[in-house]
Amino acid sequence: MRIDPVTHLVVDEVIHRVGTPYIVNRYGSSDPHLIALTFDDGPDGKWTPMILDTLKSRGVTGTFFLIGENAERHLPLLRRIVNEGHLIGNHTFLHPNLAFASDKRTKLELDATERLFEAVLGRRTAFFRPPYFGDAEPTTLDELIPAQVAKERGYLIIGLHIDAEDWQSPGVQTIIDTVLAQRSRGNVVLLHDGGGDRSQTVAALGPLIDTLRAVGDTVVPLSQLIGLTRDQAMPELPPRNRLARAGELLGWGTLSVVQWLLYWIFFLAIFLGFARLVFMTVLAIVQHVRNHQNRDAPITFAPSVSVIVPAYREEKVILRTIETLVAQEYPGELEVVVVDDGSPDGTYEAALAAYGDHPKVRVYRKANGGKASALNYGLTFARGEIVICLDADTLFAPDTVAELVEPLHDPKVGAVAGNAKVGNRINIVTRWQAIEYVTSQNLDRRAFSLLNCITVVPGAVGAWRKSLVEKAGGFSEDTLAEDQDLTLSIRRRGFSIAYADEAIGYTEAPDTLRGLAKQRFRWSFGTLQCLWKHRRTFFHPRYGSLGFVALPNVLLFQIIYPFLSPIADLMFVLSLWSAWAIREAHGATYAITSVEQVLTYYAVFLIIDWVASIVAFMLEPDEDKWLTWLIFLQRFAYRQVMYWVVVRSVIAALRGRLVGWGKLERKATVELETATSRS
Repeated sequence: MRIDPVTHLVVDEVIHRVGTPYIVNRYGSSDPHLIALTFDDGPDGKWTPMILDTLKSRGVTGTFFLIGENAERHLPLLRRIVNEGHLIGNHTFLHPNLAFASDKRTKLELDATERLFEAVLGRRTAFFRPPYFGDAEPTTLDELIPAQVAKERGYLIIGLHIDAEDWQSPGVQTIIDTVLAQRSRGNVVLLHDGGGDRSQTVAALGPLIDTLRAVGDTVVPLSQLIGLTRDQAMPELPPRNRLARAGELLGWGTLSVVQWLLYWIFFLAIFLGFARLVFMTVLAIVQHVRNHQNRDAPITFAPSVSVIVPAYREEKVILRTIETLVAQEYPGELEVVVVDDGSPDGTYEAALAAYGDHPKVRVYRKANGGKASALNYGLTFARGEIVICLDADTLFAPDTVAELVEPLHDPKVGAVAGNAKVGNRINIVTRWQAIEYVTSQNLDRRAFSLLNCITVVPGAVGAWRKSLVEKAGGFSEDTLAEDQDLTLSIRRRGFSIAYADEAIGYTEAPDTLRGLAKQRFRWSFGTLQCLWKHRRTFFHPRYGSLGFVALPNVLLFQIIYPFLSPIADLMFVLSLWSAWAIREAHGATYAITSVEQVLTYYAVFLIIDWVASIVAFMLEPDEDKWLTWLIFLQRFAYRQVMYWVVVRSVIAALRGRLVGWGKLERKATVELETATSRS
């Protein structure tokens, strides 16, 4: 080599050799009449046994490139493959496209599958076939790198020059013809025993073997093409590894059991969720029809009523609440007992100044002690036979008191749950809550009233027999859900809990996600406290549907399901991402799980949820049906907040943490809708 002194360029340069990063050598049998059958993506509990039966009937040895995840699910099949003389190969653990995987991921996929083989079989395998055609027959650097990683770990990479294309389900004869047409290209045939419907592969296998033999080919084990013995292709582990193998086998067995349990838990969850949805909707419809058969009959039952309003920092809303109470169209004696629970603002002064001289209103003040304490304090001054309790931010429709009291004409009814609605539908957060009140809380109460197992008379709108409340010891101060606690106590005493769907109370819901999470954390934690306090009610014959239906429903669908739902959502996202990656890498027709399948299942779930919500809204004739379209958005934001709240409350309960009331700021944004009175 010489440098030109003027131009400073290299002249007279001679290139003797050009370096390349990789050199791919392919080798195998030179006998054109030897052929090996290989099967990818198994084992499958349905198709693999059929393929093994066919191979046994023809006296043929095949090679199965197994996905570790599938092998772990079907350990007896894994053992059968080897016990019947067939060879196995590593096909990764989760079937990723290794061209897009890191070296670390590739090593993990290989090692996890290999450890499974060693633990279950006491053998390892020398064969590896990467998923997807490009990986197995690498032509680009991205495809060559995984092959290099496998080579460094001692694997022989098995290609596939004869692709039967059975994964496309082209027809039995087409599969046979495709193999014969490519016969001159190589000695290894690619078929599949997993990853989809392999009925055509099963049907074509026997005739394919017969046809190959008819044209002069001999079907041999893959190891024979390479010049290896069976023990060289699948060497046994030395005796000193037996203890380690036993530990690994125990680990894989435990993992298998956990996966089996998770599968059936989620399957059962889906089944029970769907069954519950149908069951509750049907019951709610029946209750609605029964409850409205005599809607034209005037209300005649009118005992004396005391309305207790506990208030803490309610200066902005207290006057409007009292206003709707004194304006009630109730034919009987009615009094309003306002109890200020030591508010630091002007709640007491405002109520006293406006209604201190009103004949129906009495205003009291006490030291701060919590809502249950304020209710019990008001109870000592209540003179009515019936006690109605409502939150100070709640506005009653004109006939709410009359509607609440009416079911109590039956002496077997101990309390009545009203129809709580969100009255401040000012943004997406409060509208989502409006949907929840209609489609979940009120729908459940309709259904459970038919079974006599309502678990909560809501604090926003509910009526109680005063005598029963006193016998139960008043409103409990040892839980954050005093309304639910008292409801369960009265129901356990043998009294029914009724639902009055025309007794409407408009409550102020939190208008931010932070405020919503704060409120629902208290509710969820209080529910856990009540379930524990009344745990002896579960499955007790004495309590009938309360113990066998209602409380298990609360535990399962309000605590356990929401607690596990984040995992289910994560699995959905991962499934969607995996399906999309597979499709982008090799097309949806070859994907084990396609994007369309994942989205279809989820869309069906959303549609069923939406239809059930439509039914719930149809049972509420004055509701805005347009809200049901927000259900789709609700699932992707609102419900995740609810899930997080339940997770927090369960963790707090397990840690034995005490939770305070968590007062929400009132904004006086409730709008009282026009209600039609039947009085």
